[in-house]
Amino acid sequence: MNENDEDSSDSDNRDVYRLTIGNKEYVIIGTAHISKKSVDLVRDTINKERPDCVCLELDERRYQSLIEPQNWKNLDLRQIIRKKQLSTLIIQIMLASFQKRLGYKTGVLPGMEMMEAARIAEQEKINIALCDRDARITLRRAWASTPFFKKSMLLSSVIASLFDQTDISEDQLEELRDQDVLSEMLKEIGTVLPEVKHVLIDERDVYLAEKIRNANGGRIVAVVGAGHVQGIIESLKSNQEANIEDIEKIPPPLSIWKYLGWGIPFFIIGSIAWIGYSKGPEIAGENLLYWILANGIPSAIGAIVAAAHPLTILSAFLAAPFTSLTPVIGAGYVTAFIQAWLCPPRVREIQNVATDVSKFTQWWQNRLLRIFLAFLLPGFGSFVGTWIGGVEIFKNLL
Repeated sequence: MNENDEDSSDSDNRDVYRLTIGNKEYVIIGTAHISKKSVDLVRDTINKERPDCVCLELDERRYQSLIEPQNWKNLDLRQIIRKKQLSTLIIQIMLASFQKRLGYKTGVLPGMEMMEAARIAEQEKINIALCDRDARITLRRAWASTPFFKKSMLLSSVIASLFDQTDISEDQLEELRDQDVLSEMLKEIGTVLPEVKHVLIDERDVYLAEKIRNANGGRIVAVVGAGHVQGIIESLKSNQEANIEDIEKIPPPLSIWKYLGWGIPFFIIGSIAWIGYSKGPEIAGENLLYWILANGIPSAIGAIVAAAHPLTILSAFLAAPFTSLTPVIGAGYVTAFIQAWLCPPRVREIQNVATDVSKFTQWWQNRLLRIFLAFLLPGFGSFVGTWIGGVEIFKNLL
C-alpha cells in the first residue's frame, strides 16, 4: 500500500467509505438492498461525487432483470432443464422471494438502490461497471463446497427463510447496516457453515474488489451490500491483483461420487445378470420386474402428488427405472421437461413466482412452481425406489 493510501468513513454518513490508493479514489457505499434510506444515499452520493465510473454489485443477468423486468416473458424453461440448471433456478427464486417479501414490508423492492445508481449514471453519462460474479456460479460453488452432511442444513435454512413471515422494519434495517452487527452475523455463519460463507462473502469480496480496482477512471463510486464493505476495502488496500478466474470455475464433483454414480448401475445390472446365470432367467426376470416397479411406482406417486399432467405421471413411471441406472440424467429432469412441454407456465405466473413461492398452496396453483414439484417429487421417489430395489436385489444375490 502506498504512503498516501487513506481509509475513512464519510463524516456525513457512516455507510459511505473513502479510500485513496495511488492515483485512484474509491467511494464505497454500503447498502441494505431493501432500504429506502439506501436508495436516497446512493442518489445523493453519486450526484455529489460526480465519479468517472459507478460500480454495481450486479452481474449481467441480474442487471438485465432489474432494468427489463419483462424479460421473464422470455424465460426458456425447456432450455434451462436441458442444461440441468433447474435446481439453481429454484434456489434463485427462493432467495429472490425472501428479499422481495422484506421489500414489500419496507416499501422498497430488492435492488432498487442499484437501479437508482444505474439511472443516475445513465442520466449523467457516467460509465457503469457490473462487478459481481454470475449468481449461478456463486450458487453452484456454494453447493459444491458444502460437505455432504451439511447440505441438508443449508437446504433447510433456505426453505425456513422462504416461509418465515417475521416482520422487519426500517429501524431494524438501520441496525442491520451497523457494521458490528453485520460482522457478528457473518462470524456466526462462518462458524456454522464456513464453506458457504467463504463462497458467498469472502470470494465475492475479492471478486468485487478486483473488478472495482480495474474500473476505468480516477474516481470510482461502488454500490455494494454493507456486508461486503470491509472485505472489499481490505482487498483494495492489499493492492495485490487477484486471479478471479480461479473463483469463476465450478468445482468438479468428488471422484467418490462419480464412481458411486456409475457403481450403482453396474452393481444392479451385474447382480441381475449373475442371478440369471446362477438361479435361472425366471428369477432374474422377477428381480428385473421388481426393480422396474420399485423405481417406477414411487416416482409416479411423486408426480401424482405434484398434480402433474397424466402423461408426466406415465413418464415418471417409465423413466425412473432407466434413469436410476445412469448418473447422467435423473428422473426429475425428464418429468420436468414433459410437464413444461405439456403445461407451460403463463406469463403472469412467471411474473408472480417470487411471491407465490412463499405460499405453500400456490406451489400447486402456479404452473412454474408445479414444474418444480414435477422435478423434485418424482426425483425423490426414484431415489427412494433405487434403494428399495437395490436392497432387494442384493438380498436375492446372497
